[in-house]
Amino acid sequence: MTDVLIAGAGPTGLLLAAELALAGVRVTVLERRSGPGLPRPVGLQPRTAELLELRGLNPADQQVDGPSGHFAGLPVALDHSVWQTRHPRVLNRTQDDVEAMLATHALALGAVIERGHEVTAVDVDADGVTIHRSPGVRVAEPPARGEAPNDTDGLRARWLVACDGAHSTVRRLLGVPFPGRTETSVATLAHIRLAAASALVPARAAHFSQVTRQVGGYWSMLTPLGDGGHRFVFGSTTRQPGRDAPVSDTEVTEALTALYGAETQLGEVYGASRFNDATRQLEQYRHGRVLFAGDAAHIHPPLGGQGLNLGVQDAMNLGWKLAATVRGTAPSGLLDTYHAERHPAAERVLRHTAAQRVFTAPDRGENVEALREIVIDLMRLPDANRYFSGLLSGLGLEYPGARRVPDLDLTTAAGRTRLSALLHGGRGVLLDLGDHSTPVGFTGQVDHVRAATADPGYRGRLLLVRPDGYAVDPAELGRWFG
Repeated sequence: MTDVLIAGAGPTGLLLAAELALAGVRVTVLERRSGPGLPRPVGLQPRTAELLELRGLNPADQQVDGPSGHFAGLPVALDHSVWQTRHPRVLNRTQDDVEAMLATHALALGAVIERGHEVTAVDVDADGVTIHRSPGVRVAEPPARGEAPNDTDGLRARWLVACDGAHSTVRRLLGVPFPGRTETSVATLAHIRLAAASALVPARAAHFSQVTRQVGGYWSMLTPLGDGGHRFVFGSTTRQPGRDAPVSDTEVTEALTALYGAETQLGEVYGASRFNDATRQLEQYRHGRVLFAGDAAHIHPPLGGQGLNLGVQDAMNLGWKLAATVRGTAPSGLLDTYHAERHPAAERVLRHTAAQRVFTAPDRGENVEALREIVIDLMRLPDANRYFSGLLSGLGLEYPGARRVPDLDLTTAAGRTRLSALLHGGRGVLLDLGDHSTPVGFTGQVDHVRAATADPGYRGRLLLVRPDGYAVDPAELGRWFG
């Protein structure tokens, strides 16, 4: 029996698997797909990049910084540098690239990934969960220990985490309601190469507001990519394809011609999918021995590049708490703080993507245009820009009694380092930046590090930093770490 089963090997499931394996928890990931996903471009928000660096993963080393983030495509750049971050811009990556990075990380830590499995039944009892699934292929490093197990009696685990996306099979099999607003429009995302381009085609990546067009009932965003291709997002107020309808070359060509002229000619489509503006969220992220994370727990319009980032941040919040619960070291109520912290965080994203939807609607009237002008003026004010940049990047997110700590430069007895390096092992850190006595009840539950910093905002302080990079009151050591 494994400790934790994870349904879904997207970024959320893979990072969660890595977090659990890092803590010594036996974890198996079941994935319906037999191979990697589409090379769909995604943006890694600054807070997501910070969280990855907490585990020694540095996406900035693998991709040139992309354009700054945006709110509703309004023509004002968001200044993330005011949040004291080493990642002040959104990073352009592709989903398959992110998944490959996280899968390599998880496998190296001992997680098992089994691909080609469709979950067919879920049985939950007081002691654990039994999963039934279709046959598949086990992939692991070190090498797999024999063939995938016979599933006659099901695969047993103490916990199950559903990270299997917006159309979650686990959620459906358990009959868990997914309340919210149904879709009103469908748009298309195509990764294309052009055979010829008119002067209307953007020559380089730029702010969202500079690569959008609306012509003859069509709206679009066309962005050059580093591989010579383009990301083409488009929709129509008059043509609404089905959510699952295949994307044809003819459809893409018609949209390109309408928006960018007959001189713009399609070379090839090398990946395409559709998305909609549905907004839904589970009322509870935990149902007995089953937890939900990522799109299985919440969906929203893909405005401002929030989806992947929200799921990764779910995984970072949940991983260390579930690991402590499995190991039996978690203080009472620790696992419940996952829902208490992450449900409001997602709720906030659902609200601001709904607001962005108003501003980006192709058929917006003069009242919305007037409101857009006022919000643009507001965003040019430093305090308002800071608010919007914190909202979209995740840098402004706080939990009750827990605040983000920047990646401080530190000097310890062993030499110079950074706070992120102290968290690579996935343990909490009691960071003494002055000369403090240890809190009552300290028995080595977290790493104790004495260091100095030149940062005037933190010099001389005593910080209790959780494995997900949020600082809590050192006097609450027992509440968080037992």
